[in-house]
Amino acid sequence: MNILLVMIGGFFGAITRYGIGEWIHINNGFPFGTFCINLTGSLVLGWLLTFISQRRKGMKRLSLFVGTGFLGSYTTFSTFSVETINLIANKEYFFAILYVFLSVALGLVFAFLGYKLAILNNKEKVDVL
Repeated sequence: MNILLVMIGGFFGAITRYGIGEWIHINNGFPFGTFCINLTGSLVLGWLLTFISQRRKGMKRLSLFVGTGFLGSYTTFSTFSVETINLIANKEYFFAILYVFLSVALGLVFAFLGYKLAILNNKEKVDVL
């Protein structure tokens, strides 16, 4: 059952990544599509893992389906790496450095924002009860 959850989540994550990559596709310069995909994936994964850690009970399947499956296929380190190499090969050094720096720095910021959103959401529910 676990493999099926990861497989189905991965199927939808890959399709979503492809669609967004085509929609935001830029042929020259900064690879904005992959950049946006990886940042949104960092935000959602930061939120999801915090949400799951706060509840723990019955969340393994959600983690496998969304975290490992969907977001594992949705985000892409390999495409980020190849796009960076392509920028360097095309002598677009500024974009290559900018892409690496912003991807790492903002990826961490977005994951932290996801974490904080999950904490905030949990506090609001506790205060209401």
